[in-house]
Amino acid sequence: MGRPPDDLPIYRVLTGPDDASFCRRVSEALALGYVLYGSPAATFDGEHVIVAQAVVWPES
Repeated sequence: MGRPPDDLPIYRVLTGPDDASFCRRVSEALALGYVLYGSPAATFDGEHVIVAQAVVWPES
């Protein structure tokens, strides 16, 4: 599969509020060819749930 497009890194951690925008960003990374790495994490900042998901580029 080579390298990720647009000079993106092979390892990325996507973070943000738990909303449709975050889900779209993870979905876009998966559509590019990244795969999920580990379990998602969630925390509460007193106002919003903040989530994180790592993604990695599959080894060629």
